Amino acid sequence: GYVLTGRHGVFATYEAFAMVSASMLVQHAKWLEAAADLPWRAPVASLNVLLTSTCWRNDHNGFSHQGPGLIDIVITKRGNVARIYLPPDANCLLAVADHCLRSRDCVNLIVIDKQPQPQWLDAEAARDHCRHGASVWAWAGSTATGDDPDVVLASAGDTPTMELLAAADLLHQQVPELSLRVVNVVDLMSLFTPDLHPHGMDAGRFVDLFTSERDVVFAFHGYPSAVHHALHGRPNASRFHVRGYNEEGTTTTPFDMVV
Repeated sequence: GYVLTGRHGVFATYEAFAMVSASMLVQHAKWLEAAADLPWRAPVASLNVLLTSTCWRNDHNGFSHQGPGLIDIVITKRGNVARIYLPPDANCLLAVADHCLRSRDCVNLIVIDKQPQPQWLDAEAARDHCRHGASVWAWAGSTATGDDPDVVLASAGDTPTMELLAAADLLHQQVPELSLRVVNVVDLMSLFTPDLHPHGMDAGRFVDLFTSERDVVFAFHGYPSAVHHALHGRPNASRFHVRGYNEEGTTTTPFDMVV
């Protein structure tokens, strides 16, 4: 109701608690889809949902406050309305927020924890990274430009990115002969094909990032099924090994969660 008055805003909430109002978000997305076909409807500010207290960082509430399920709901909405962003650091969050607050007629879902995090990119690099939706972080990999690596390490989300970069560092030390490419995805919708989402990357760029045949180990913030959903229709999608949130065996400490 607030954004329909012509004003702009951010709805910030715990990630697990956002599911309480998920049905209202879905209804708003449906209204936006229908309004897009009415020429007399003026554009309205996007609904910007900022999820904090994420499932990977619950220092005192543990299992009760874990639940990345809103990603699964938004990812199924029509491409001209739905957006999901997983900025890996504060500068990327600023770039994403700037874009979202300027956008119109969308539901923008932004997921990032509110605890202090490592800063991977400077402001200019962050803007460029977010503009592309996903990019190779050459400084974290070990493959010469243009050469296919032995394996691609990909991530989407702040904690998964930190863990993936730690894994890459260990591999550099312990298996130096292994060539790695590190890819970070900030716009989850970029994984879709362009016919399914306007942010989807074309086949050539997809291969530039993930190669055409190498295995991809994908560290993901939410349920792995969300990434598999976005990758549907990509060639040889079974080579993507997605590791994400799993309720089975989860305990109450942050260390056990990421293990």
